Amino acid sequence: MPDGGKPRVALFVTCLVDLYRPSIGFAAIRLLEQAGCQVEVPRAQTCCGQPAYNSGDRVTARDLAAGILDAFGGYDYVVAPSGSCAGMLKTHLPHLFDDDPELRARAGRLAERTFELTSFLVDVRGFVPAPGMSRPGTFTYHDGCSGLRELGVKTQPRRLLEAAGVTVTEMAEPEICCGFGGTFCVKYPEISGRMVTDKVRDIDETRAATVLAGDLGCLLNIAGRLRREAVRVDARHVVEVLVDGGTDVPPIGGVA
Repeated sequence: MPDGGKPRVALFVTCLVDLYRPSIGFAAIRLLEQAGCQVEVPRAQTCCGQPAYNSGDRVTARDLAAGILDAFGGYDYVVAPSGSCAGMLKTHLPHLFDDDPELRARAGRLAERTFELTSFLVDVRGFVPAPGMSRPGTFTYHDGCSGLRELGVKTQPRRLLEAAGVTVTEMAEPEICCGFGGTFCVKYPEISGRMVTDKVRDIDETRAATVLAGDLGCLLNIAGRLRREAVRVDARHVVEVLVDGGTDVPPIGGVA
């Protein structure tokens, strides 16, 4: 660890956050710093390779993975504000090098040091948000598939929200997929559309004013359907209600 005992954390920003919602990345940095971390954002980082991997293009996925090993080597931890990307790095990336013992070992070490953001804050750092962070309004929470099923992220964001004074009204089925699934929504648009319509109905029935999640892909998909169904519910990443000023930016897919 660097001088002062602060762990050196590399933030894996993710493509969607970089391109569509940089405020999530800045909020993640603030939370990690509040949790006593020295945060860096490696400039050489690229896509985690999940779209190529899920499409069966192992050559491209492996090339991207090799670059990630170089860009994120030497850090104490790698943290992503996305269960999907963190799941790729932690669960799938090592197997791209099963035929190369040296790279497989490096990928395994990277996987051991990689965490989804809320899991890292709660499980590794024992972080508790500063008092006085409570937000007005009503909230519900969607559990993204990758974070929930690959990484066991369920209670961690809810614990952070509760500590910050945010009350969550649960959906009837918060763990049901929203239908995004990366390339799934492109390959199976009719099935995906029905799934997100069901998700929006579940959100609406909570009477919450805002739906939160830990994955921007899910939130973009949900926000789009909310708008098309004329359901007046905002969509935000969970980190945006855990930092001062995070809710000053417009909700995802709409205007404040």
